[in-house]
Amino acid sequence: MITYTRLTTLYSLLILITLSCTSKDNIDQLSGFVNPFIGTDAHGHTYPGAATPYGMVQLSPQTRLTGWDGCSGYHYSDTIIYGFAHTALSGTGVSDYGDILIMPVNKSENIPLSNEEYSSPFKKREEKASAGYYRVFLDKPGVLAEMTVTPRVGYHRYTYGNNHKSIIIDLSHRDKLLDYNLEVIGEREIRGFRRSSNWAKDMIWYFHIIFSEEIESFKLSQEKKIALITFSGDTPVLEIKVALSAVDYMGALNNLNSELSFWGFNQVRDSAKESWNRELSRIVAEGGTKERMEIFYTALYHAMLQPNLFTDSDGRYRGIDKEIHTAENFTNYTVFSLWDTYRAWHPLMTIIDSCRSSDYVKSMLNMYDKGGLLPVWELSANETFCMIGYHSVSVIAEAWLKGVRGYDGEKALEAMISSAKRDHFGLNYYKSRMYIPGDKEHESVSKTLEYSYNDWCIAMMAKDLGKEEIFKEYLTRSQFYKNLLCPNTGFMRPKLNGAWLKPFDPARIDWHFTEANSWQYSFYVPHDINTLIALHGGAEKFSDLLEQMFTDSSGVKGRDMKDVTGLIGQYAHGNEPSHHVAYLFTYAGKPWKTQERVREIMDNFYTNRADGLIGNEDCGQMSAWLVMSAMGFYPVAPASNTYVIGTPWFKKVTINLENGKKFIIKADNPSKERRYIKSIKLNGDRYNKYYITHQDIKSGGELYFEMSGNAPTDRIYTPEELPVNSIADNVGVTLPYFEYTSSTFTDSAEVSIHHNSKNAVIRYTINGKTPDSNSEIYTKPIVIKESGTIKAVAYYQNGGVSGVEESSFNKILTDRDIILINPYHPAYDGGGKRALTDGLRGGKNWRLGGWQGYQGCDLIAVLDLGKIAPIRVISTGFIQDIGSWIWMPSSVTYMISNDGVNYKKIGEIKDIAPVDSYETITRDVFIKTDNLGRYIKVIAKNYGTIPSWHLGSGGNAFIFADEIIVE
Repeated sequence: MITYTRLTTLYSLLILITLSCTSKDNIDQLSGFVNPFIGTDAHGHTYPGAATPYGMVQLSPQTRLTGWDGCSGYHYSDTIIYGFAHTALSGTGVSDYGDILIMPVNKSENIPLSNEEYSSPFKKREEKASAGYYRVFLDKPGVLAEMTVTPRVGYHRYTYGNNHKSIIIDLSHRDKLLDYNLEVIGEREIRGFRRSSNWAKDMIWYFHIIFSEEIESFKLSQEKKIALITFSGDTPVLEIKVALSAVDYMGALNNLNSELSFWGFNQVRDSAKESWNRELSRIVAEGGTKERMEIFYTALYHAMLQPNLFTDSDGRYRGIDKEIHTAENFTNYTVFSLWDTYRAWHPLMTIIDSCRSSDYVKSMLNMYDKGGLLPVWELSANETFCMIGYHSVSVIAEAWLKGVRGYDGEKALEAMISSAKRDHFGLNYYKSRMYIPGDKEHESVSKTLEYSYNDWCIAMMAKDLGKEEIFKEYLTRSQFYKNLLCPNTGFMRPKLNGAWLKPFDPARIDWHFTEANSWQYSFYVPHDINTLIALHGGAEKFSDLLEQMFTDSSGVKGRDMKDVTGLIGQYAHGNEPSHHVAYLFTYAGKPWKTQERVREIMDNFYTNRADGLIGNEDCGQMSAWLVMSAMGFYPVAPASNTYVIGTPWFKKVTINLENGKKFIIKADNPSKERRYIKSIKLNGDRYNKYYITHQDIKSGGELYFEMSGNAPTDRIYTPEELPVNSIADNVGVTLPYFEYTSSTFTDSAEVSIHHNSKNAVIRYTINGKTPDSNSEIYTKPIVIKESGTIKAVAYYQNGGVSGVEESSFNKILTDRDIILINPYHPAYDGGGKRALTDGLRGGKNWRLGGWQGYQGCDLIAVLDLGKIAPIRVISTGFIQDIGSWIWMPSSVTYMISNDGVNYKKIGEIKDIAPVDSYETITRDVFIKTDNLGRYIKVIAKNYGTIPSWHLGSGGNAFIFADEIIVE
C-alpha cells in the first residue's frame, strides 16, 4: 500500500525538480501571505476552512444555512457556527456542498435534533485561518476546534474544557437528503454515505471516520440522520480523521489508508502548508507591500482551490453517467465553473500548470464520452447547465493551440462540434436565424455573442487540424454577433420579431442579457475586436464609447442583479462579462488608457480585508484576473496566442515554468502614479509591442517595463505595435431588420426594412414564403392590413446572400380599453399597458417578456368592453415559478359593473396551485357566469412576503399575468 508519507515525498520531489531554481526561503514564506478570510464578507462567497491545492476535501465552518450570501456555507458577519463540513464551493452564486457535518458538543443523553440546539456562538477574535489550517473557540461547548487536511481526508482536533467529549454527526445538514447510512464498524470507526439533491441533482459521498479514542456510546435519531457519539478517553483532546470518496465505502477507506494512516495533527498541518508553499511558488512576486503580497497570494491561493480532485487513490471515480470507472493516464477533476473560468483562470493554468490543464481537458472529454456532452457547469458528476455558452470548447482549443496536449485532437474536435450542434438554449434559433431572437429565448444577446466566440474557438481548432470545411463553417458562425450590433445606437441590442427592442436603454438589466446590461456586453467580441472597431466607425469612436462606459453616471437599471457590482460607470468588475474590457483601449491605439483603468481596478477592487473581493470569487476567476493583470498582461481572447499588456503591480514577478525555465517580469518602480509604460524590453532588446505571445512566455526570458507618471496621450501607435484579433474572411452574414410602431394593430401597420450595408438589395415576401432572387425588391414602407409574416433577405453586390429575417404581425379584433390600478414592474411590462388584452399569450418561459409582472402589490385591472354586453366566461392567465419569486395569486376575484363605479362580485377562486412547488406552473383562472356588464374588474391578490423556507426569504413575491379574456 502506498502510504501518505510516500505520496508526499514523491509529490515533493516532483515540485522541487520543477522549481529547482527557486530559493527555499521564497518557497517557505509564501503561504504566510495567504488570508483565507478575504472574500468571506460582502458577496465574495469564499470560505476560510482548510484545504489543499485542488483537494477533494474542503473542511470548513458552517455559519449560514440559507440565502445567496450563504453559498459557501460561511459568511464573515456571522457569529454562530453549526458545525464543520467536508465540502465547500469557493465563490459560486448558487449553494451546494456542505456535506458530512461534525460538531463537538457536551451532551451525552438527548440527541439534539436541530442545528439551533447544537450550534455554538463564537467570537471573531478567537477565529484564525491560514493555508491548510483553521481554528476557532466554540463558546457553548467550551471547545477549541482545529482543522487541517490532506487531499482526500479531513483532520479534526477538538480540545475540550473537560474530559466529557461528544460530537454530533448530522447528515441532514444543508441540502435535500435522498438516501443515507451511518453505522459503527469498529471500536473507533464508523462509516456511511450521503446522497443528496440541490444544485447538483444527484450527488453522493461515502465517508470513513476514525477517532483517536474508543466510542463509548453511539446514538441515532429516530430517522437515523443525526448521531450523538460519546468517547471514553480521559484526555481533553479528541482527533478525528474523515476520508471521502464518491465511489464507495472501500474507496473512502483506501483514501484514508493511502493519505493518513498515522496520527499527527501538527505534521499534517505542516504538510498542507508545505504543499501550498510549493504550489504558490509557481509565481514568485517581489517588491510589493505586505498588504499587496497578501492580496496577490490569497488570489493565487483562491485560484488553486478548484477544480477539485475527483479520483480516489486507486484511480477509481464516479463518472457523469453515475457509473464507476478507473482513470487511465489522467486524474479526474470536478467543479468546472466554465462561464467564469475560461476567461482568465484556465489561461493562467496553461502558463503555470499545463500538467493539470491537460487533465482538465481529459476530464471534460471523459464527460463527453460518458455523458454525450462536454460540461457546461459540472459539479460532482452532475451537469447543472448553469450559465450560458459551451465554454469547454474555449478551454480545449486554448490548451491545444498552446501546446497542452496528451489527448486525441480529432476526438476533442468531435466533442466541441457536438456541443455546437445541439438545439438547446437557443442554439436552434442561432443556427437557423444567425442570431437568437429575444422573443424566442431568454438572455438572447449574451447567448448569441458567447456562442459566436465559442464557434471561433472551434474554427481555430479545425484549422490547426487541417479541417478546412469545418473551419469555414464555424468561422462564418463566429460572425453571427453582427446581427445584434445596432447601427443606430452602436450597442448590442435585443431583436424581437425582427426589429430592435423598443424602448431601449443600454443601462437596463433585463432578461435579454446574462447578469449584465448592454453596456457590459456590447464589447464582448473577443475574437474579432478589430472588426468591431471598424463597425463602430474606427478606433477613435470606439475608444470614445469605451471611455463613456467608464464615465457614464446614469447607473444600472432594471432587474436587481446582485452580481453586477464593482462599478466604474457602467463597467462592472464584480461580474465576468466586463473582465476584458479595460484591455480593449489597447486595440484602439490607446494602451495608456488600458494601463490607467487596469491599475485603478487592481488598486480599488482588491484588498486584504474580509470584503476584499468586489464580487463573487466564482471558482477562481475573480482572483485569476488579478494574478494575470498584476503580472502585466491578460488573455482577452483566451484561445488566441496573445496576451494584451496592461500594467505591472510588482517590481519583479518570476514565473517558474514546468519546463525548468523562468519568465521574469520586471518593472521600474511601478506605483499608482507611475502606472504608464514608457518603454518595454524583451530579453534586453527594445520591444515595440503591447502584447506578448504564449511562446514568448514559455520560452523563458525577461520582460522589462520602464514606467512613467505621465500618460503619453499624444503618441500615435503603429498597427504593428498593437494586438490584432480579427477575422480576415469577412462573410456577409448580416441580416436585414424591420422597423414598425407595433406588431399588433387594429386597422393597418406600416413596416420598413433596412440593412446595415448601403450596397445590399433587399427582397421580401408578405405571404410567409422564403424570398429569393425573384421576390419583390424593397423600395418603400409596406402597409399591411391583415395578420401575417413578412420575410426579407439581403443580396450583396459581390454575390453574397444573407440569411432570412422575418417579422409577424397580428391584427387585433377589439379596441377594449384597460385601466391598471397598480403599476407593473418596469422590468416586466409584457409589452406595455395593453399587454393583458393584446391577444398575444405569454409562454412557459416567462423570461421572454410575454408576461406582465407585479411585485409586492396586487394586480387590479379594469376592462372596459365599450358597451353593456352579455358575459359568459372571464379568464386570466397566470404563471408560477417560485424559484424566481413568482407565485400564483392567493386569490382571484372577478367583479362586473355597468357604470364603472358600482361593482358586483361574481366569483372568487383560491388554492390555484401548491405554494411550495418548484415546478413552473401555468393556469388559466376562470369563472363561468350569466351576467350583463360593461366593466370587469380583476383583483389578483399577491402571495405577499416570501416565506422563511425559501432562498428569497423576506422578499416581495411577484404575480405574473397575461391575457384577460372575456367571452
